[in-house]
Amino acid sequence: MQYHWNMKNKLPLYPLTVLVLLLAACGQAPEDDTAKLRRLLNQRTELDAQIADLQQKTAGSAGQRIKTVGLSEIQPAGFRHFIDLQGKVDVENNVPATAKMPGLLTKVLVKNGDQVNKGQLLAVIDDNVMLSSLAELEQQLQTATDLYNRQKGLWDQKIGTEVQYIQAKNAKESLEKSIATLKEQWGQTRIYAPISGTVDMVTLKAGQAISPGIPLCNIVNLGDLKVLGQVPEAYAAKVRKGDAVVVYFPDLKKEIETRVNYVSKSINETNRTFQVECKLPAGNEYRANMIAVMKIIDYRNDKALVAPINVIQVAEDGEYILVAEKTGEKQAVVRKRSIAQGPNYNGFVEITKGLNAGDWIISTGYQDVNDGESVAF
Repeated sequence: MQYHWNMKNKLPLYPLTVLVLLLAACGQAPEDDTAKLRRLLNQRTELDAQIADLQQKTAGSAGQRIKTVGLSEIQPAGFRHFIDLQGKVDVENNVPATAKMPGLLTKVLVKNGDQVNKGQLLAVIDDNVMLSSLAELEQQLQTATDLYNRQKGLWDQKIGTEVQYIQAKNAKESLEKSIATLKEQWGQTRIYAPISGTVDMVTLKAGQAISPGIPLCNIVNLGDLKVLGQVPEAYAAKVRKGDAVVVYFPDLKKEIETRVNYVSKSINETNRTFQVECKLPAGNEYRANMIAVMKIIDYRNDKALVAPINVIQVAEDGEYILVAEKTGEKQAVVRKRSIAQGPNYNGFVEITKGLNAGDWIISTGYQDVNDGESVAF
C-alpha cells in the first residue's frame, strides 16, 4: 500500500495504539509479545502523566488538599460603642414617715401596700398624759379668764389698782400660751403621710416605742423614677446631658431606651467617679434600689464596616485581616490586608481603613492559611 503525502492535507494525530492497529489492518504482521508489552507501557506512561497533571491542579502549593475556609461579606452596618455601668433605680419620692416626739404607739392605721394621700393619719402615739395636762390647763384658764374679766370691770370703773389688772391679764394670757404650746405638742403625737403614694416597709406595731429618726414606714410614689450610675473619671469628656442610654434590668429581663438628664459637675474623691441620672417611665414593676445595667452610647456610626475582633492578626508591619479574592465558584486566593481599627465593643470592631464594602473576610480557618494560598469555601 502506497501513501502520497500532500502538505495541504492535514493528517490527524493518533495515539500510538491506533497507528499500530492501522498498520495491522494494512496487512502488517501481527504484533509479538515484545511489541504488545511496549505498547502497554506507553499507554501506562500516558495515563500516569494525565493523573499527575490532575493531581497538580487539585493540590495546594505544599502538595496537599486545598484547605477549606469560611467567608463573611463586609457590608456597611450600624455600630455603637457603649460605656457600661452598674446603676440602681432611685425613687425620687421615697420618704420615711417618722415621729416628731418619743412615745408608745397606740394605733397603727395602715399596712404595707395601702395607698395614702398626703396629710393622711398613719399612726397615733400615746397622749393620755398630755390630754390630762391640757384639761388641767383649760380649767385653770377658765378661772383665770373669770378673774381677769372681773378685774377688768373694776379697772374700767377706776376701782382697784393697775397692778391687779395687769397681773390678772398676764395670768390669763400665760395660760392661753401654755395651752397653745401643749396643743401643738399634742399634734406631734400623730404621724401623718408626708406625700401621697404607697405604704411600704411598715416596721412598727401598736405597743412598740417610737422616737424621732425611727421611721414607722416609707411612702413610695413611683410616678417619678430615675436610674443612678457612677461613671469613671476617664469618660468625663465623653458623657453629656442628652446622651442616649440603653438601660437593662436583669431581674425583669427588660430593656428600655432613655437619655441622660443630669451629669454631676464634681468628681468623687474616693472612687474618682461622677454621677449621672436617667429618667424612667412610671411603672409598678420597678423597685427602689433595683439593679440596672446602664449602657451610655458615646459613639455611633450607621454605616460602619464591622468585623469580628478575633479575625484581626498582628505582624511586624502592623495589624491585618485575611480576605478572599474569589477565582471560581468555590475557590479563592488568600490576600493580606493591612487595616486600622476604630472603637470596639462586645467582640466587634469598626475597621476604619483597609477594607471595602463587598470584601469577603476569612472568618473561620484564617489561622491555617497564608497570603497567596489557594483555598476552597
